Amino acid sequence: MSALKKILLGEQGLLVIFALAFVIVSLTVPNFLTERNVLGLLQSVVTIGIVACTMMFCLASRDFDLSVGSIVAFSGMVAVMASNASGSILIGVAAAILCGFAVGAVNGVVIARFRINALITTLATMQIVRGLALIASDGRAVGINDPAFYQLALSRFLTIPTPIWVMALFFIVFGFLLNRTVFGKNTLAIGGNPEASRLAGVNVVRMRIWIFALQGLVCSVAGVLLASRITSGQPNAATGLELSVISACVLGGVSLAGGRATMTGVFIGVMIMGIAENVMNLLNIQAFYQYLVRGLILLIAVLLDNLRMSAAGRQK
Repeated sequence: MSALKKILLGEQGLLVIFALAFVIVSLTVPNFLTERNVLGLLQSVVTIGIVACTMMFCLASRDFDLSVGSIVAFSGMVAVMASNASGSILIGVAAAILCGFAVGAVNGVVIARFRINALITTLATMQIVRGLALIASDGRAVGINDPAFYQLALSRFLTIPTPIWVMALFFIVFGFLLNRTVFGKNTLAIGGNPEASRLAGVNVVRMRIWIFALQGLVCSVAGVLLASRITSGQPNAATGLELSVISACVLGGVSLAGGRATMTGVFIGVMIMGIAENVMNLLNIQAFYQYLVRGLILLIAVLLDNLRMSAAGRQK
């Protein structure tokens, strides 16, 4: 029994649980394995998946970022409004990425240099940035003037929608960054023990600023793709995204206490979140119940994190 528990709480256990869930759903839910549904499933998790790539770094370094949903919405608004004003999609996308990076960098500076709690800082930023999006649009959706903007989300490569390729690229790039670079090793070291990392020569302040700046940049990319997919800039878009992303990361084995993260686990966590919602849609379950399921998934994720920490403590 202890061996089974060890497997289930490890990275292999997450893969086993995902594989079993996938097989059960494939056999019991009609139309789940059709090409149209699988591509739709992957497209539905693009925003969560892209943002989770850098949320993983935030959590692994003992931080939180609750402003991601607001940055996604604000970046999408900036991209549409700048594109409409300039007549250039490239300028719109560049403006959105610059704004997202700037918001993330401000988060990082306030948290790392002024030592304000990350939870409070990003909670404040979440409200401020969402407010800016609402003020800029007067609380209304902003339509896209250039139909070419839609192609950012509608275009395909090898029959697969471009946003899915973007998400896959982000998983590969940030997986490499986590596992094969000094940046990734320092992130995990800071999460494990910030003071020991500082004494070992790691510039903890600069690292944390860069992590939040990257978080903002990645959110801006997700915001541009989301605006293209929903064919407008929506100031209320991505509401509640932060909780879904954190749930996916923790479900994927990223420790809330910091110091532990794997990109494979995050990918599986994202897919579990997506499959749960996709199955409910296929079974015509009311949207009200989806809030219940997302809440249960978050609770399960935190419970698994506590069990993993307890098991790791016993092993030490």
